[in-house]
Amino acid sequence: MSTITSRPVNGRTNGSMNGNTNGHHKVRFIPLTYNQAESQTSALRLILTLRPEWEDGKIEFVRFTDGITNTLLKVINKKPGLSDEEIDNDAVLLRAYGQGTDLIIDRERETQNHELLMQHNLAPVLLARFQNGMLYRFIRGAVTSPADLRRVDIWRAVARRLAEWHAIVPCIPTPRESLTAEITGSEQFGMPAPTPSRKDPALQNAIDNVAPGKPSPNVWTVMQKWIYALPMETEAEKGRQASLQKELTRLVAEFSNRPGLGKNSLVFAHCDLLSGNVIIQPRSANNANAPETVSFIDYEYATPSPAAFDIANHFAEWGGFDCEHDLLPTQSQRLDFIREYIQSYFTQLGQPLSKTDEEAEVHRLFMEVDVWRGIPGFYWGIWALIQATISQIDFDYASYAEIRLGEYWAWRAEADGSRKASGKEMAVRERRWAQES
Repeated sequence: MSTITSRPVNGRTNGSMNGNTNGHHKVRFIPLTYNQAESQTSALRLILTLRPEWEDGKIEFVRFTDGITNTLLKVINKKPGLSDEEIDNDAVLLRAYGQGTDLIIDRERETQNHELLMQHNLAPVLLARFQNGMLYRFIRGAVTSPADLRRVDIWRAVARRLAEWHAIVPCIPTPRESLTAEITGSEQFGMPAPTPSRKDPALQNAIDNVAPGKPSPNVWTVMQKWIYALPMETEAEKGRQASLQKELTRLVAEFSNRPGLGKNSLVFAHCDLLSGNVIIQPRSANNANAPETVSFIDYEYATPSPAAFDIANHFAEWGGFDCEHDLLPTQSQRLDFIREYIQSYFTQLGQPLSKTDEEAEVHRLFMEVDVWRGIPGFYWGIWALIQATISQIDFDYASYAEIRLGEYWAWRAEADGSRKASGKEMAVRERRWAQES
């Protein structure tokens, strides 16, 4: 299968091909920096530090994406006589972080996620870190499109892989060192400076404890951090921030203690399963009729979350970046997806269920995903408001924010009955969600 990579639409996807590794190993740190202004020179310096034996080879760079979130380069050594597949087997992906992304993404946590997933054979081999990025192994595969996500064979594969993530990868808290240790470590090891919240222990404490009783980080701490990072230069911006903070407080009260799968009702969630982050794995010649299998890439947003949030978030991506709400899964499609997920989840746990118990779990999760359907719009709406101020990608983040937040408010109006009481027409997304088949 030819190698395809994700495109830099809306800055939320920067692709690589996912692969497997056996066991855990200490990740090397290279005290160098990738410089966008001297892209090839600085990238070559990093690659030759990692692969000094390539010095006399024919090194080529293939640029996949270039934006505020990441710069991603595939680096190959075109040795004579090797096939494309053999060259790809030795290829390296260089991923450099974009300016300003510490406002949104905890890069230390991302690396921790990658290493954790490697231990469970769910991520490509992380070869090294450098001052503003990482180097990891390239594995062949094909990125999906939103239309692919709606294919039965693909969504079944997604359901199985997502269940594997949720069942076997543990949720681990992030230990907080003293502020002095964080800053010293940052300078000593050339890591990015602490994010604004980590410079202020009181602010970090407020983030970590936004959902009492839940280990940090989690989906609630992420949203709280983002709300604190919103622009507040104008009265309108201050009003928007206050409104979103009030709503988050309401959501935490309503949702954070709902029962669900996993320890503390949290699972290790991807939280960004758009089409560009789902990779179709190549079939082997000896197993051409096997079911499709997929892997997930880009672990920037992965954090302990309710399983229902991760699933509802993925369903929202069936409509693609253009938010085509009439293409979201119907009730029957969601039920079939969740049935595949539940079967895989309990099989991965080594706890296969009776048909009666399995159906009870399916319908319980189906209802829970239904309840959570508006929260991804709130999550990505806040994110887009920040991106509208910092991103250099040619994308209308401000409009995207209003669309996603509009999904949340439409759900809220449907859930509390205010839409029906006002006599307004049901939103397209809500109408599609209620459609049976």
